[in-house]
Amino acid sequence: MKRMTNERIVSALTIAGSDSGGGAGIQADLKTFAAHGVHGLSAIAALTAQHTRGVTAVHVPPIEFLHAQIDACFEDFDIGAMKLGMLANAEVIAAVADAIDRHKPPFVVLDPVMVATSGAKLLADDALHALRRRLLPRAAIVTPNIPEAELLLGHAIADADAADLALAELRALGAQAVLLKGGHLDEGAQVIDRYADGTTAARFVHDRLDINGHGTGCTLASAIAAQLCLGLPLPLACAAATDYVSRALAIAYRPGRGNIAVLDHFGARA
Repeated sequence: MKRMTNERIVSALTIAGSDSGGGAGIQADLKTFAAHGVHGLSAIAALTAQHTRGVTAVHVPPIEFLHAQIDACFEDFDIGAMKLGMLANAEVIAAVADAIDRHKPPFVVLDPVMVATSGAKLLADDALHALRRRLLPRAAIVTPNIPEAELLLGHAIADADAADLALAELRALGAQAVLLKGGHLDEGAQVIDRYADGTTAARFVHDRLDINGHGTGCTLASAIAAQLCLGLPLPLACAAATDYVSRALAIAYRPGRGNIAVLDHFGARA
């Protein structure tokens, strides 16, 4: 991280849920920012009680406190990118959309978190419409996995051809760019993440690893935000971020009694 005496460095802000198990959410985001040499800020939109075997409870702090956290960050830091993760209900989504309009961050990276790795539902029923209407049009990029993209679009994505078509459908919902993660799609020995922004289209291909990783989606979105803070254009930021997640997953470790592995953020630094 560059340190200057007379100039503030650019910071990245995550607005997401806290994972008491340390593998995903705010904790993964801040570790990702630090591994990229970017100062990390956080506004906690939800608190989860969870470990490597599941989520046992979720608490949503008062909306006024969420506003206070976000405003405090923008009052004192130069924020180069905002990463959005778990936003549990429509009221939280509306508050975050209002904050985006108020503060106008250069980039918004939206990870539409809906279901935890354990299968626990993390998004209230009334929130899906709010996410589509209030956040997608404000996002520089949205990074859904296949099940999340299916919920956003309202139909199945069964194969590679459907995934290719889904990119344009997702962009039509309002996001400037889409990175459709391919981990849930059966494409053999490889995972193919598909990117499109209306001008550039790309595929980021990595070996499929036999690892049940926790926090991969959070880490990917945060790595994109960090790379944007460092000055990379969006397609290159996505390429670098997918490489980083692949490296971190390859050396993941198991800190709990469950079969879920946590990414090694600092070992994955290039």
